[in-house]
Amino acid sequence: MRYPKRIGRLSVAAMLLATAVACGGGADEGATSAPKAPADIPELTKDPLTLSFIWFDWPPAHALEAFANAEYTKGRSNVTIKVNTVPNANWHDAMFTQFAAHKTDFDIPILDSQHIGEAVTNGNILDLTDFVKKNIDVNAYNPYLLAAYGQYPQAETGKRDENASLYGLPLLGDTWTMIYRKDLIGDNPPKTWDEMISVAQKCQTDNPGVSGLAFHQANGSDAAAVTYNTVNGIYGGNLWDPKARKINGIMNDAAGQEAMDVLVNKMKPLTAPGSGNWFIDEVNAAVAQGKACIAFNWIAASGGLLDPKQSTLGTTREEILGKLGFATLPSQKTDLVPLGGMGMHVSAYSSPEKQAEALNFMKWFEQADVQKKWAAAGGVPSRTDALQSPEFLNAGPFNKVYTDSVSRMRDMWNVPEYARLVDIENTNVNAALNGAKPPKQALDDIAKEQQAVLDAGSGKGGGGL
Repeated sequence: MRYPKRIGRLSVAAMLLATAVACGGGADEGATSAPKAPADIPELTKDPLTLSFIWFDWPPAHALEAFANAEYTKGRSNVTIKVNTVPNANWHDAMFTQFAAHKTDFDIPILDSQHIGEAVTNGNILDLTDFVKKNIDVNAYNPYLLAAYGQYPQAETGKRDENASLYGLPLLGDTWTMIYRKDLIGDNPPKTWDEMISVAQKCQTDNPGVSGLAFHQANGSDAAAVTYNTVNGIYGGNLWDPKARKINGIMNDAAGQEAMDVLVNKMKPLTAPGSGNWFIDEVNAAVAQGKACIAFNWIAASGGLLDPKQSTLGTTREEILGKLGFATLPSQKTDLVPLGGMGMHVSAYSSPEKQAEALNFMKWFEQADVQKKWAAAGGVPSRTDALQSPEFLNAGPFNKVYTDSVSRMRDMWNVPEYARLVDIENTNVNAALNGAKPPKQALDDIAKEQQAVLDAGSGKGGGGL
């Protein structure tokens, strides 16, 4: 456990919090459950304190640090907020290596929704259930968003189990937006996936040097896996049967095979040469340089597209918006879209004073007025009133895309084995996109290898470290 340089007298409540962490199994060998946070926030220190987050390096991380230091410190002037960042590909391991050592240099880990199961199973984060009941208006959120960013085990998509435990609260919502060149394909974006492919093909033919599509293909983080899973959902496929813990025979059924065929044989030929390892930055660069007719990217990563310093599409934001449009994803057999975004959690290994401060920050951050300010600062809130507020809807041309997409979201597997499952899928989808494996073989290999992971029952420590 990490302690501040100067340790003052802890309040009784803070001492109880420390006891809860010690007795809850958070630092014990073989722990299988998260220690509980108190319902009431312990007395806060008046000494100087740095509250540290860990996230991957992208614009929202820097926006959060600036926003929190400008706003949270108005009421807590002794506190400094530090958002430590790591490359996206190292994000999971940067957190879980420290978790495994039962000592973290961060107090609030920003976990992907699929990381929660591993962290809970190993006792790495606090159980916030009682704290949430006392301090958070759960009715202010779409139930699925509250579940996705904090609940474990996960409920059925679109539903939250009110009796289940919560281990985190929403920090940043996200999904994909379709980015399209209005000056090349017109003001009306394609409404179906098949139409989108046809429009992209024509645009590529009519505009030499411009690729029809740009999307994530990399074998890293969850890049290629999210792309396949998105197409899988749109063409009516399923990733697994969570109740039966069955993947083989479901992901690679007829719908799954159709999705892989569409991705590899219809979409891939419309991408630029050398795009087989593209992720967020590469897709944005292709759009900003005028090299893509239609692209897909995370909304929270799209703000830079409107910066004239980063774009060849115009010398002003207005000129760029004259050429770029942002729309919700086209539908096909379904209208599913990928759930992105992350929740914030409390490290079980932080000092009691910092855990108390973390809880106080969460309560502050989830207030309606703060969520609207976060939206205006470039964040993507999760409270319904903030999502529908002028502060959010007017902050960016893609923000309404997110609001309109919330009811369509589908997440991946929320299990402790997530990191191993996503690695298997990334490797094989990337191989299919780059011609190293036939599409059918790649999908069958994914299903068989992922099924073996689930069948092995490697829940605890299932992160593949």
